[in-house]
Amino acid sequence: MAIEYREWREGDDLALLEIWGGPETVQAGQFRGTLAPSGNTPWRRCIVAEDVVDGVAIPVAAAVVHEASLHPERLWAYVEVAKDHRRAGLGSTLLSMLRHEAAKSPSGVTRLRCKVEPGTAGAAFAEAAGMAPIQRSRLVVVDPAPLKLPVFGDGSESAATDQVEDLATGSVELSDVVGRYYTAVHGWDSPGELSVATVQRLFLDDLSGAHGAIVLRAPKASAFGHGIAASRKGRLEGFAISYAQGTPEADADASAPAGPTAPTEVFLGHEPKLGEDEARAAVRDLLALIAYQHPVMLELDDAMTALRAVVEPLLEAGKAHVQGSETLVVSDPAQA
Repeated sequence: MAIEYREWREGDDLALLEIWGGPETVQAGQFRGTLAPSGNTPWRRCIVAEDVVDGVAIPVAAAVVHEASLHPERLWAYVEVAKDHRRAGLGSTLLSMLRHEAAKSPSGVTRLRCKVEPGTAGAAFAEAAGMAPIQRSRLVVVDPAPLKLPVFGDGSESAATDQVEDLATGSVELSDVVGRYYTAVHGWDSPGELSVATVQRLFLDDLSGAHGAIVLRAPKASAFGHGIAASRKGRLEGFAISYAQGTPEADADASAPAGPTAPTEVFLGHEPKLGEDEARAAVRDLLALIAYQHPVMLELDDAMTALRAVVEPLLEAGKAHVQGSETLVVSDPAQA
């Protein structure tokens, strides 16, 4: 093979699609969308490898590295090589070229990360390159009525109304809890400082696909100090945000069912200052409510300990199942 390397050009996506065919994994399909001309706003470097045969150059591989405004402590990287050109060093060469470009990133960040599916060629390549998993993520579909409905206060409708509330997605109170929860469960790859406006854009406005929100509150007495009559709403302990067309973090697998039985995608979380038992109870009660009549789909990271404690027993009992394949976030080791 006579391989030449150059920057990405317009039209390379169509040329490579003819060679590559369809994406081998969900993650590959997502990352192909990041292959684009190099630029500085945002910073991105994209390289194409061509196989030159009888003077004709045919694109056979590509690689990209770019900065991210969310989770800025690492750079996203992706390499894909045509099947008939693998095990010839192209992927390793492209990765070395990405590392060379990363060394000059404006942010000074050089550590790379990527998403792979366990047991695939991409996962094996990442491991050989010295990358190791830092998080596992699963899309879990929870069947209807998986848990017994909770009883609030004295069991009356007014007691339930005090603690369960439909809340506008534009709520600053909701944005605050969602942002702090997201930060708390992403300590393994910090999202940086999240303003209310950023949280709104990522999780709660129309462009994010947010359709509605239900929150769980503590009893009214928690809003006041000792001995004062309870007349204000209790603190927000849990939230469930539904999405009309997909979650902000991941799209459903193409094999997900369509039509009225399709699960509703939900971002489910809790006030991060809650104790372990309180957090687990808040998540459990909300899940019981939102999945009482219809299936829901949750993105479940291993770092979401309270949610895992509620959902994993449902998986074991057959009341929930993993949709598609697991995703591993792999990363270069920490810098010395």
